[in-house]
Amino acid sequence: MDTPLKTIAEHLRDAQRILFITGAGMSADSGLPTYRGIGGLYDGKLTHDNMPIEVALSGDMLMRKPEITWKYLLEIEKSCRGASFNRGHEVIAEIEQAKPETWVLTQNIDGFHRLAGNKHVIEIHGRVYDLHCVKCRYQFSVTDYTELAGFPPSCPKCSGLVRPNVVLFGEMLPEPALHRLYKVLEDGVDLVFTIGTTSVFPYIAQPVLAARSLGIPTVEINPGRTEVSYAVRYKVARGAAAVLDEVWQMAKG
Repeated sequence: MDTPLKTIAEHLRDAQRILFITGAGMSADSGLPTYRGIGGLYDGKLTHDNMPIEVALSGDMLMRKPEITWKYLLEIEKSCRGASFNRGHEVIAEIEQAKPETWVLTQNIDGFHRLAGNKHVIEIHGRVYDLHCVKCRYQFSVTDYTELAGFPPSCPKCSGLVRPNVVLFGEMLPEPALHRLYKVLEDGVDLVFTIGTTSVFPYIAQPVLAARSLGIPTVEINPGRTEVSYAVRYKVARGAAAVLDEVWQMAKG
């Protein structure tokens, strides 16, 4: 049975340092597919090239056969194209405005949290519309991938191979993002939300488990069970946008 939202709203009203951890379910109300990590459009299935998506979308494959990796990068980008942030993103941005020590740790590469107005965002897997050249390191951003030239896309400066600034399978997480996360956790939080993520990655689950061990309230908003469902204090088995809006209205009320 769902925890009464009023109790969660009371924690939200009283908290000052809040960490929101978000995954693909956060963007489900924007019409994006829910998936595990960057390759979820093929989660559990082979690609058209008869290989696991973890192979097709790996850093190694990008360097060996970039046309294969880029085929699936284009599919992922196309699923984001034309979509926008939803009420759930807006609520988290409003909470940050009211409580400036609010932070977002997101696995999503769609950039919706920043577009909605959040400034304290740790995009641990990067952003699909920020790119760089692997040869000359030229950095640039696009509105969508129709702006890119060639296939695989080439650098406008040196014609080298271009790639998005996202974490492909087998690659390390970006150090600046990790350092920001560690700093937020070191400074301490007094409420943690985990929203729309299966929490299969340790760096996504660990802040929830650490908060639990310290007696800090933890809230999960997810229709299904996840790797941290057993550990959270409050579980709401519903979609993100409606729940966040209800809780925020009650907290302000």
